[in-house]
Amino acid sequence: MAVQNFVGDAFRGATWVALHNGGGVGWGEVINGGFGLLLDGSDEAAKRARLMLNWDVSNGVARRCWSGNTNAYETIQRTMEEIRQLRVTMPFPVQDEDLLDRALQG
Repeated sequence: MAVQNFVGDAFRGATWVALHNGGGVGWGEVINGGFGLLLDGSDEAAKRARLMLNWDVSNGVARRCWSGNTNAYETIQRTMEEIRQLRVTMPFPVQDEDLLDRALQG
């Protein structure tokens, strides 16, 4: 996800982007991505801010949706309705009963 965020930030006009070691999370175990955005009051800066913040926040909400967070699931669906260019592959939730049935059959 860090690489996806890094590339998405770069294509949407970030002033600078970073792809780096996770640092305090676990040296050498995590990769993080980040961006900086200069907001100078211009129309161009406003356009970049809309693109960047929609991308960055939606990416985080999608990741939480995929992990099973129901609020994130509802939020990303609503966001896709509002922002027609946004396409997120939605997860298919698995019920615990389904896993149990498969385990007993297999």
